[in-house]
This record gives sequence, structure tokens and C-alpha cells, in this order.
Amino acid sequence: MIMFWVFVLTVSMLLYVLLDGFDLGVGILYGVTRNEERQRMMMGAVAPVWDGNETWLVSAGVVLWGAFPVVYATALSALYFPLLFMLAGLILRGVAFEFRAKAQQMPAVWDISFAGGSLLAAFMQGVMVGALVEGLPISNGQYTGGMWGWLSPFAVLCGVGLCVGYALLGACWLVMKCEGDLRDAAYRLIRYLSVGLLAFLIVVFVYALVADLRVMDRWLERPYLFVFPAIAAIAAITMAAGVLRRRDHVPFPMVVIIFAAAFGTLAISFWPYMIPFTISIEEAAAPHSSLAFMFWGAGLFVFPIMLINTAISLSVFRGKVVATADHY
Repeated sequence: MIMFWVFVLTVSMLLYVLLDGFDLGVGILYGVTRNEERQRMMMGAVAPVWDGNETWLVSAGVVLWGAFPVVYATALSALYFPLLFMLAGLILRGVAFEFRAKAQQMPAVWDISFAGGSLLAAFMQGVMVGALVEGLPISNGQYTGGMWGWLSPFAVLCGVGLCVGYALLGACWLVMKCEGDLRDAAYRLIRYLSVGLLAFLIVVFVYALVADLRVMDRWLERPYLFVFPAIAAIAAITMAAGVLRRRDHVPFPMVVIIFAAAFGTLAISFWPYMIPFTISIEEAAAPHSSLAFMFWGAGLFVFPIMLINTAISLSVFRGKVVATADHY
């Protein structure tokens, strides 16, 4: 039962990062786009799926609350403020998304809100990942870092890096979904964002070595972790070839593989801890009776239905979008 819920949590988090990642990335790129037609096409590219993508964040939160309550309580105590900022960004983005389509006055307010909410949510997610990688101050299962214990230069660096990564996801999604000038602009952005993401990874790796972060020891203990960077490198080369040859359906799947490889690297680096390196999976898990009770409801029905719904949504709304007066 424990491993089943670890699997559900892992899939939920990965799908959220990939699916809402391109939504947030498109929102970030929306902020640097001034052409009205391009903006309308960008919204149309994510309109049918963006709210469904966010259900995976809810799924991850519910699994943490029910199956791993120790992690839920400890992580929320430590990351209370970045979580609040992230949720505020997601709410602001959602409201702006709806209001911008109908706004007759001051559309710039909703443009800024849409882009700003996307940027804030992405940045805070990166900050939280950075804080976990660097290590939270936890003693006897209790968070002891105070109000700002999660904030550090490394966490901020990870926040900036995830914004760049999400923007790259968004640009690849626009290449796959759009035509004309917007697609050409997205192709150009992919080149710059790819270089930016590579620079971020180099800086983070050097920082981790200099700071002697504990996660680096796992790379020495587990050499098979280098398989993931190798997979990411092959995907990056394939993506570059697809961009050079203007194959619209190549960049997005390849950047998805890159993100999945990075996610797998972190997950196995932390194993068997859920909060590195203080609370293990066994220590965090709820009693077997609770896990079994959840399985017969959420595990057996809700989770598979969500997977099927996501697959159907992406399939139904496949293909290119066109600029229309209404983004729906």
C-alpha cells in the first residue's frame, strides 16, 4: 500500500509539472508579447486544458494529506509562505484568464495579472524545490527554521531556473499548437531559453559542489543516476535537430523527456526520504488501514479516471489553434 501511494504521488507531481508547466510557461511568455493576435492565439493554445491540468496539483495535495500526513504537516509548516504565494499566483492567473477575454476597459491590467500570476507561481514552485534540495532545518520531526527558513540564494536560483524551464516548455507547446508568426517567434525563443536553462543547470551543479550539498553524495553512492542526464542529453540533441528542421511535433515531447529525466534524478536522489534527508517514506506513511481505505476510493477509481480524462482532453483538443475573437 505504501508503494502504491508513493507511485500515485509521484505520477501526480510529475504530471502537474509537465502539464501545468507549459500553461505557466505560456503565461510567462505572454508577458513579453505585445501583439494582440499573438496573445489571443497563446490563450487559445491553453484554454481547453489549463484548468484540468491544475487538478494534478490537487491530487498531489490530497495524497500527501491522506497517505503521508507527517510530510503534509511538516512541509506546510516549513513552506507556508511560498505555498501561499504560489496559490495566489495561480488564482490571479485563473481570474485574469477569464476576465481578459471579456475586458472592454483596461485589458493591460489583466495582461499583467495573467503573466504576473504565472511568473509568481512558477518562481515559488522552484523556490520550494530548491529549499528541499538544500535541506530544511528539521529537528525531531519538527520544522525549526522560522518564518524565512526556506529562503536562501540557492532556493532563489532554483526559482529563476524553473521559470526559464517552464518558459521553454511553453515555447515548445506553442510551436506544436500554433502557426504563422507566433510559431516562428516561439522557435526563436526556444534557442535562447535552451541556452538559459543549460547555463542554470551548470550554475546549480557548481553551487551544489561548492556548498557540498548532501544530495551530491547520492551521485557518488548511486552512479546509475547518470543515466537520467544521459537521457536528457539525447532528448536535447533531438530537440535541437527538430528546431533546426522546423519539425513542429518534435520539441515538446523532447522537452517533456528532459523534465521527466530531471524529476527522476531528484526523486531517486532523495530515495527513500520524502523530506530529504530527515523523514523517510516509512516514517511518513499513514497506518495501513488508512491507506487501504483510500485505495478503494481514490486509488481504484478517482486516480484512473483522472488519467483517462487528461488523455481524452489532450486528444480531443489536439492540432493547431487559430486566432479567433473568443479564445474558447
